[in-house]
Amino acid sequence: MTFSIVARSRDGRRHGVAVASKFLAVGSAVPAAEAGIGALATQAYANLTYRIQGLTMLRTGVAADDVVAGLTAADPGRDTRQLGVVGPTGDGVNFTGRGCHDWAGGLTGDGYALQGNILTGPEVVGAMRRAWLADPDQDFTDRLLSVLTAGEAAGGDRRGRQSAALLVVEPKGGYGGFSDVSVDLRVDDHPDPVAELARLLRLHRRYFTDPDPEAALALTGPVATEVRKRLGDLGHHGPDTPHGLDRALTSWAGVENYEERLIPGKIDPEVLDALREATKT
Repeated sequence: MTFSIVARSRDGRRHGVAVASKFLAVGSAVPAAEAGIGALATQAYANLTYRIQGLTMLRTGVAADDVVAGLTAADPGRDTRQLGVVGPTGDGVNFTGRGCHDWAGGLTGDGYALQGNILTGPEVVGAMRRAWLADPDQDFTDRLLSVLTAGEAAGGDRRGRQSAALLVVEPKGGYGGFSDVSVDLRVDDHPDPVAELARLLRLHRRYFTDPDPEAALALTGPVATEVRKRLGDLGHHGPDTPHGLDRALTSWAGVENYEERLIPGKIDPEVLDALREATKT
């Protein structure tokens, strides 16, 4: 009832899972990942204990194939399970129980495991692998999403669409550097969940991606005049000085959740776009 990819970035810093299904809130059940350790997906008649146990095994140095073997051997319901695991090195590994609903199966390779069940056919995971291998230099998160998009386009879950999720971890990659979860997006119930997931990823990047100092615009001249006027229209005023403008921008950005994109004395183009959108007349 699900198709997914579990993968590791080329530099080994990031692990992630992308998943879609005709199932309510698939992101609450299937994916699990830990920075520097690995990632896994438990699906079909998912055994959610696989998530904690699998990551614990990976954390203690157990190889991905032994994680899969150990989890399934100890599970009397393994014939109805599907599992994909990727560790800090080596090939991904997956398992499809013989009792999973057709079509069910998967493909694996260096740093990835693709798996799906109740699919329109093997062409789904085939398209997913082609998407994964198409551009190894693509941003890791975009690469995961492109795999999910390819699987959907190839037929996906033969029962239809309902939910999708994207989970990416890397050391100190989360909000403010205080966690390792860099992306955790879920579409729980939607007629086109993969497309909606892509929209949420664009929003996520606007709010939380670190700004590029080289692309930022100095808060001087016409830019400063425009920003001060727009902030004033929104009720965020400050002294008519560079420091006052910085304070007013910080005030507005904090309310609108753009604080991660602030650069003293400058304005990130994404933030300027958001400010312009907020003051459209």
